[in-house]
Parts: sequence; C-alpha cells; structure tokens
Amino acid sequence: MRGRRWADGRGTLVVPGAAGDGTAVRVPVEIAASYRARTRGLLGRDAVAGAMLLTPAGSVHTFRMRMPIDVAYLDRRFRVLAVRTMRPGRLGLPRLRSRHVLEAAAGAMAGWGVRAGVRVEVRAEVRPD
Repeated sequence: MRGRRWADGRGTLVVPGAAGDGTAVRVPVEIAASYRARTRGLLGRDAVAGAMLLTPAGSVHTFRMRMPIDVAYLDRRFRVLAVRTMRPGRLGLPRLRSRHVLEAAAGAMAGWGVRAGVRVEVRAEVRPD
C-alpha cells in the first residue's frame, strides 16, 4: 500500500494462517494516525479491546500506562520486525525500518500468531459520507 494515507478510526487486524489450520485470525483494531491520537495511544486505559495501530511510528513508551502491553514493530508492508512485551514506565528503542507499531494487551499477540516474519493486514473501516 505504497503512499496510503491513514486516518484515525477503526478497522480489523488480519493475521493469516495464525490459527494453525490455514484460517485467519481477525481482531478489532483502533487506528491512531493523527499526531494527537498517536500521542494519546493507550495512555490512561485499564484495558484494550483488540489492538491499536500507531502510524507512522517507529518506537513507543509506556510512561503513565496502567498495564503491560505487547508491541509489534511493522515495516511499510506490514511485516512484523519484532514483538516485545513492555511493562509500564519503559522506553522502547526505535526500530530500524519500522513504519507502524501495533499495541495490544500483554500476551495477546502470541495468541493471535503475531511474531517476527509474519505479514499482517489492517483493513480500515470505510466511513459513510
């Protein structure tokens, strides 16, 4: 999706073949594309339903977070570069080639099959005009 402009909103994270039987796992995702939405992220929340995509983003922090989170660093083609679990009060190092960051509750990504090398897809909901 070269040159695609993302907008704040909702969508679906699709992890192909994650169930082990060839079927894809679908997870609700909140898209944070504006500076304000990316800055706010998951701060102040006690839980997250599904995942949050920060775009563009190359690193994150968990200062003022109330819960540990899984963080997946994605390249331009949504291939997972690395997945880390971060406790509150931590600063994640910037990842070379990272263009997007996916956040979820700690432990969730392993259950969805999100791991280094996997290419995920994010389908944004189309808003009616």
